[in-house]
Amino acid sequence: MTRRVTVEIDLKALKRNYAKIVKRVSPCGVMCVLKANAYGLGVKDYAKVLGRNFGVAEPFEAMELRSAFPKARVQMLSSVLPDEIPEMVSAGVVLPIIDLDTARRIDLTAAKLGVKAKVHFKLDTGMGRLGLRESEFLEALGKVKVLKHLEAEGIFSHCPMAYDPEDPFTPRQIADFRRLLAEAVRQGYRFKYVHIAASDAINNFPESYKPPFNLVRTGINLHGSFDPNGRRALELEPVLTLKTRVAQVRTLPAGATLGYGRTWCLNRPTKVATISAGYADGLPLALTNRGHVLVNGVVCPVIGRISMDYTTIDASGVEGIKAGDEVICLGKSGEHAVTPDDWAALKGTHAYDIICSLGSRVERKARN
Repeated sequence: MTRRVTVEIDLKALKRNYAKIVKRVSPCGVMCVLKANAYGLGVKDYAKVLGRNFGVAEPFEAMELRSAFPKARVQMLSSVLPDEIPEMVSAGVVLPIIDLDTARRIDLTAAKLGVKAKVHFKLDTGMGRLGLRESEFLEALGKVKVLKHLEAEGIFSHCPMAYDPEDPFTPRQIADFRRLLAEAVRQGYRFKYVHIAASDAINNFPESYKPPFNLVRTGINLHGSFDPNGRRALELEPVLTLKTRVAQVRTLPAGATLGYGRTWCLNRPTKVATISAGYADGLPLALTNRGHVLVNGVVCPVIGRISMDYTTIDASGVEGIKAGDEVICLGKSGEHAVTPDDWAALKGTHAYDIICSLGSRVERKARN
């Protein structure tokens, strides 16, 4: 038997997206952010076709990539907890310095192991989440420099408003970052990696990948998705297709109601197909009575509320539809396509939320 719901990843499209990003930001390097199992799509298949510079959020993600790709550079971008430091240093994972205590713990561990730990200063220039604020960073510079078992190879920050090309906050962040970097250089630091741009900044703020910046981080753009508010400077293509199958086809009479809450009432006899996917598989409840899927190249509106395992659609336009037929929930069929960005617009969110919500029973498949 095969799974009722599958998500297929087009690795050739993924490689093309990566190549376009590399070309766009050249001569900057590109870090591929593959946290949360490549946003739920299958990190090992992703990593095989990308460059060997990976960003992750937590240690189990780091170790999975270190084990599968021993020669890859793996960097934790968020934080490292005290009990995680020994294994991370031993594995050669690049770690963030978010405060002086973390720097000292990493240095002490590296000294015990007889190695130098590679670290990046993580600056909080306005995200308000993690990192060294300006006064803390200036205080830390001299104190970190005397820690002999740290190799401060990089410095980075993150932008909370880069999805909006008209907002003045991101240019101010970049200016603040440059000023703090200049002070670090004045105190004798020479960083191999300097980075602030993630996917949104790559599209909206070209200054974020011009000198002194020499690295960018890309996650959602690899999938061919964008924040709905920003520019689409990169001509990217969706890499995923979410498929399911028809469970039953019936012609229901006028006046029949569909789904929990009876939110849809048929005004005519209608060919209704029930498909084998629901919100447990990642179909947002926001598709209820608003979204659509594709069957044999035909757009079929969602009618009735999405339930956990099933969704009902108006299949009146599909000739010969029957149980077992393929349904495209996300992807292309004929002249029509449905993208994660489309679902994100209906849900009032962004494509990350859509991709990360694909359920655990959805089978991940990669194809070349």
